[in-house]
Amino acid sequence: MFETLRYICNEIKCLIGTHIPCINQIIPDNLIYMSYLKFDKTLLTNLEQSLDIEYLRTNKSGAYSSTSVTGCNTRKYHGLLVIPIPELDDDNHVLLSSLDETVIQHGAEFNLGIHKYEGDTFAPRGHKYIREFNCETISTNTYRVGGVILTRESLVVLHEPRVIIRYTLVDAHSETTLRLRPQLAFRNVNELTQRNNQVNYNYEVVENGIGSCLYPGYPTLYMQLSKENQWHSHPDWNIGVEYPREQVRGYGYKEDLFMPGYFEFSIKKGESVVFSGGITPIKPNGLKALFTREMKLRTTRDSFFNCLKISATSNIIERDGKDYIIAGYPWFKVRARDQFIAVPGSTLVIGDEPEYHKIMASGIEALRNYMQNHEVDKTIHEINYPDIPLWAVWAVQQYALRAGFEKAAAKYGGFVEEVINYIIDGNSDLEVRENGLVYVDAAGQAITWMNATEFNHPITYRTGYIVEFNALWYNAIKLLIDLYNVDAKKNADKIEALDLLAEKYEANFKRLFTTPTGYLYDYITEDFKCADVRPNQLFAIGLRYTPFTKPERKAVLDMVTRELLTPKGIRSLTPTAGLYRPNYWGNVSQRNAAYHNGACWPWLLGIYAEAYLSVFTNSGVAFITRRLWAYEEEMGRHCIGTVSEVYDGNPPFRGHGAQSLSINQAEILRALDFLDRYVAQTRKKQ
Repeated sequence: MFETLRYICNEIKCLIGTHIPCINQIIPDNLIYMSYLKFDKTLLTNLEQSLDIEYLRTNKSGAYSSTSVTGCNTRKYHGLLVIPIPELDDDNHVLLSSLDETVIQHGAEFNLGIHKYEGDTFAPRGHKYIREFNCETISTNTYRVGGVILTRESLVVLHEPRVIIRYTLVDAHSETTLRLRPQLAFRNVNELTQRNNQVNYNYEVVENGIGSCLYPGYPTLYMQLSKENQWHSHPDWNIGVEYPREQVRGYGYKEDLFMPGYFEFSIKKGESVVFSGGITPIKPNGLKALFTREMKLRTTRDSFFNCLKISATSNIIERDGKDYIIAGYPWFKVRARDQFIAVPGSTLVIGDEPEYHKIMASGIEALRNYMQNHEVDKTIHEINYPDIPLWAVWAVQQYALRAGFEKAAAKYGGFVEEVINYIIDGNSDLEVRENGLVYVDAAGQAITWMNATEFNHPITYRTGYIVEFNALWYNAIKLLIDLYNVDAKKNADKIEALDLLAEKYEANFKRLFTTPTGYLYDYITEDFKCADVRPNQLFAIGLRYTPFTKPERKAVLDMVTRELLTPKGIRSLTPTAGLYRPNYWGNVSQRNAAYHNGACWPWLLGIYAEAYLSVFTNSGVAFITRRLWAYEEEMGRHCIGTVSEVYDGNPPFRGHGAQSLSINQAEILRALDFLDRYVAQTRKKQ
């Protein structure tokens, strides 16, 4: 991505006619290799700031570990081990909520844990001992208690539901004992548990630890240590733990956590002891080696690009031998539209073509089953939405642009043809009208990506001729023509038929969708034209194939830039609209009202960048570069190393929502790559 920045420097040099030092001289080292994933005690001891900063680690099989940088859980979705349990439902479940540490010297106890209780009460206030939190490779807390310096490093084992935590006594001047008190939830992430009589107080003794299963249907959680220890059974409840993020969101926020007892062991200066929490027992003498192996598999988050790359690939999961992309953490599942939008940026951009094909294979299989048999996939949700086939074709197009149309035609040409014929033959909910455009009757459903609902009715109602549906439809037709042209002689008749359909579309789309002031209607029905200024019109001017001339594209782009562009993405609605709700906070209804009526979406910068460069060409490079790199400062906010789900539409454009949204990371990566390749091609022509 630094090719783009070098290009900007050369352009400046040409303009001012003076010497410009190399890129590494004008861009500070801390911009390219920043230590922005380290936090010192000044921030960590300030709970007003540190409680808002979270970290997330996934195992690429659906399990994850997440909490705040202080270790205080602020969401019901937080937990050291959160895993899917297919035998129960389609959701994740919090097994191990937290693990409270206590350092003991000379009989004095220093508690390192922290929980929030009623009235802004925090206990035991272990955050005051934290000296540093480092998240560049793995999540590491450094504590100092008098002369004791203790590090706590945690990670989730890849493709296995297991969290492992390594404690290292860096320094100590006296005999030191470490006590670990697990706090268990055993619940669905969307629920909360309360003290009850149904909990199973019994436990199973295993090597260097115990196994505990609180309720029927759940797997046993095996908690073990690499070192021999003493287990003290002392069943109790931690009553009234509060999750402030849930309180703000209008959900239940108080929980009681079960504490079966505690582990206790001596630890010497320089010694490391590893804790394991998993649903199968493990050999304790292999825990240290396991931690070392897993750590070597991690990529260092030492740059903006690496943060985005790790975040994007963390959403890729393997399930039943197939690869998918989870729409985001902590509450999203695999969704068809998100998977097809995210797959190019999450795979091709970072040079992982084999992973692209695996993910496309799972998506195409599910889509074919629906197109042929109307079978809804159990893993990929919302496969039945009418625009999903068009997004799948768009994902194929991104492969064709990188690998070549000949390879794309050989591997995916038949699938693209199936999609086009599926729609033309009238088997889809998309009706191809006489004018060449596609029309869909939403029937009171939220069928587009703007899918927020209230009482099962769409908040952002869109039906009829929907602008991005039609832009994607035309793009799909033109792509199939290009794929056919790989063997033009063989496909001559098919090319001719599609050319006629494309020409009919071109003659009607601009006439139907262009407003008197030059931007595009959002959707059109038989008796209504929605003139709301929304970002969906970007797809009509930013996709590779568009019927609009450059001046026409500029008119649309100018409107979007003026009304919707912010430092943190593209607004979902212009501030001049009566429905505009810029702040994504409050209860469920308030957040739903703002979700697509003012909140900013980072993923839309991908199509915006393409549209902008198609209009302004080389002169737009610096502008787009600044817009994309503006997200670098987000790497140390909200959830470390990721881009927030949405941002407020008004200053200071604060991030909200899910910790990680796959389409955000993927489309920023794709835009950075598109920009870099655009600059490289431009320089080559020069």
